[in-house]
Amino acid sequence: MYHKAYGIIETQAPLHVGATAGEETGNLNLIFRDQFTKTGIIPGSSIRGRFRADMRSHSHNGDVATWYGHEAIATPDRKDGGTTEALVKFEYASLVWLPVFCPGQPIVWVSCPSLLKRYKQIAEIKAEIPQPYTADPELKARAVPGTKEKVLFFNLGFLGIEHSQSLADWVPAGADLQVKQLVVVHDNNIAMLHDMALYRQSRIKMLDDMKKVDTQTGAFFNVEALPVGSVLVFPVALKKLGWKPFGEPESNQPYSQELYFGGLESIGFGRCKVTLAGEAFSQQQTETLKQEV
Repeated sequence: MYHKAYGIIETQAPLHVGATAGEETGNLNLIFRDQFTKTGIIPGSSIRGRFRADMRSHSHNGDVATWYGHEAIATPDRKDGGTTEALVKFEYASLVWLPVFCPGQPIVWVSCPSLLKRYKQIAEIKAEIPQPYTADPELKARAVPGTKEKVLFFNLGFLGIEHSQSLADWVPAGADLQVKQLVVVHDNNIAMLHDMALYRQSRIKMLDDMKKVDTQTGAFFNVEALPVGSVLVFPVALKKLGWKPFGEPESNQPYSQELYFGGLESIGFGRCKVTLAGEAFSQQQTETLKQEV
């Protein structure tokens, strides 16, 4: 039996997890995407590697091996090389809310029923998934003259708001989001809006001995990344309680820490705020309070 938990990732800087930086002309370093919604994801292996590396920096190697398993060690009495199973399991992180720029209007955070369905299953939310084209009644959008309908203007056209209801139940724990800026669109729209919202940067390779573009190996290679303010969720399964990757939790405080994910950290990519929550951490906090009493 596994104890359930989940993590919320909020990007504090552009986040690139995908193709590595190349030097060939015209190379576009794409991020990893979900196969159905075509929206950005963080593979479970990347999340596990970040947590394991972070624990290795402030804990004994025995703690790291206990929770994440240890590498193969040649031993005469073990056919499997002495590997051990990890006590904590990670799945990939998918988007919950993505910020999108609207010309002449405030930035809105968009999602779709498919993404919210996965979030509902992971966080065990009781509320019904909102219908497509739903927004909070206080959303600041352009009103259609002579009607009560509102529309949002994106770079590629208009999107009408057909339903109004509070989306407060869909704001993840620890995320800095305003309910009045949330919009649920159709599954068919999310891929296009996602590509509009991505952060993109063109980069060049300089010569080693002077400040000049190296035209011999190729000048340009482009990078795309999830923008600042993106919110993702990933499930965690624990074979036993006691996993404290951020140290001892504080009473009545979110269990969170800043971590770097992906590549290009040295040029300002990958800084995220990670908040862990769920059944497993509620049980741990209860046991901690009992011990303190």
